[in-house]
Amino acid sequence: MARSNVELVRSIYDAWERGDYSSAAWADPSIEFVFLDGPSPGRWIGHAGMAAANWDWLSAWRNVRQTADEVRELDGERVLVLHQYSASGRVSGLQTEQIRTGAAAFFEIRRGKVVKLAHWFDRDRALTDLGLAQ
Repeated sequence: MARSNVELVRSIYDAWERGDYSSAAWADPSIEFVFLDGPSPGRWIGHAGMAAANWDWLSAWRNVRQTADEVRELDGERVLVLHQYSASGRVSGLQTEQIRTGAAAFFEIRRGKVVKLAHWFDRDRALTDLGLAQ
């Protein structure tokens, strides 16, 4: 039996909560990967593009963790995760808890693979952009 989109996203976050960003088996080969805000906004395509964007961001930090606060199925193909980041700066030692409260990630899934992953470092902006603000 195929797992649900929510189960797929939860399995991705299980790894990320442990600081394991090594697998992209969940990603479609032509995934669209987007940072919509934050220090390096941009859009990348494919596994190599996603890896390069993640490496650029992750290399500035140690012990990066993303902890899901809420996983929302928006419809049959889209899942939103409201999460917290924790990490420390490689050079400065700065803890992200000192500067951020929450973030969000949007997953679009087709045939069991993530075809789009969009990240916001500002959770409120994500909710507004997606038309879900209170």
